[in-house]
Amino acid sequence: MNDDAVEKTGEKAAGGMHLSRRGMLLGAVAGGFGAAIAPSHAEAGSSSKASTGSDDEIDLDRSIPFYGEGVAQAGIHTPPQRHILYMTFDLTTTDQRALQVLLARWSAAIAQLMKGEPIGQVEPERQGAVGFDTGEALGLDPASLSVTVGLGPRIFTEALGLADKRPPLMRELKQLPSDAFRPELTGGDLSLQACCDDQQVAYHAVRDLARIAKQTGVAQTRWTVMGFGRASAGKGQTTPRNLFGFKDGTRNIVDDEDFARHVFIADGPKWQHQGSYQVVRKIAMHIENWDTDRVSDQNAVFGRHKVSGAPLSGTYEFETPDFAARDANGDLLIPANAHIHLAAHENNGGIKILRRSYNYTDGINAVGQLDAGLLFISYQKDPAQFETLQERLGASDGMNEYISHIGSAIFFVPPAPREGSYIGEALFSAQT
Repeated sequence: MNDDAVEKTGEKAAGGMHLSRRGMLLGAVAGGFGAAIAPSHAEAGSSSKASTGSDDEIDLDRSIPFYGEGVAQAGIHTPPQRHILYMTFDLTTTDQRALQVLLARWSAAIAQLMKGEPIGQVEPERQGAVGFDTGEALGLDPASLSVTVGLGPRIFTEALGLADKRPPLMRELKQLPSDAFRPELTGGDLSLQACCDDQQVAYHAVRDLARIAKQTGVAQTRWTVMGFGRASAGKGQTTPRNLFGFKDGTRNIVDDEDFARHVFIADGPKWQHQGSYQVVRKIAMHIENWDTDRVSDQNAVFGRHKVSGAPLSGTYEFETPDFAARDANGDLLIPANAHIHLAAHENNGGIKILRRSYNYTDGINAVGQLDAGLLFISYQKDPAQFETLQERLGASDGMNEYISHIGSAIFFVPPAPREGSYIGEALFSAQT
């Protein structure tokens, strides 16, 4: 990064110290980004596309911008990629300046990673030197990598001097009927959501970023999930299937109007605008129990036909469900405890959330059964949107017999940084 790319604006950190964006980002370079950087794949103009055999198309050469002015971070509005590596971290310091340094170094690294470039030397010329980039993504294209950074509730505390900058709706989620959490899969102070059409590229990104956190002594890993086969659709994408074999995300948010209304924050302090609240749940699926159930019962649990995805009241996937329709015996075609009945915005005062979920597998559990499920990720401008829907689902959803919510966390996702800045910079500069 050259001098012209970084402004000299100072900002006050803990203890009255001033830390400029210039000093922070150039410090990040001095911390290991000093290797010569080749032109990005996006600039090179080569293309390597692989058809998926559906309406979707993977362009491994595609890169997504990291920086932006007045926009959300990549990885929210971005059409869901094929793979994810999600990781949370615990802070190991109460030094506000150290947190700023980590976010600045992460930002500089993410900008390079999303272009498909290494974040430093892989094979240093100096004898005995340690490589800064781990190297497993060398020769691989960016594959639409997006890395989204979230800030947990403990960031906005007196200990870090940020209590007065807590986003108005930032809090721990209230206890919900579906909660069956394992402590080792719950909470976190920072989150990284790396989504990509190449799983190795996503893994490399989080591996290098976790390494930076460890090197700085600011944060340590808490829990992580590697996901595959997106379980939600974006605009123009074919609806994918979850591990129960059903189409997932048919009625997901895709229109800009709904993103503005339900997902992105547009009020309060300006530095929060285009931010969002990220809710993540690790949901174990009792797959082998599910597989022994009659398909007619499975259809009733979802409220949809398994193959077509059509609501039980209709004939094609995107037909609006008729929740009042009844059969010849007077029974509801879509049962009152069907998943789509309980989650529909028509039955919840118009509430919608953005789903950005993925399937996962952890192999075999302690009793020899398949250990797999859904990494559920949603974005909303108010955590109460998720809580309202989950309270209804947790109380009477027919699917509850086959799932367990074993992990959970909430994070505030700041807007994208402008070039020459870093994620959350405005939060700290607002302290002056």
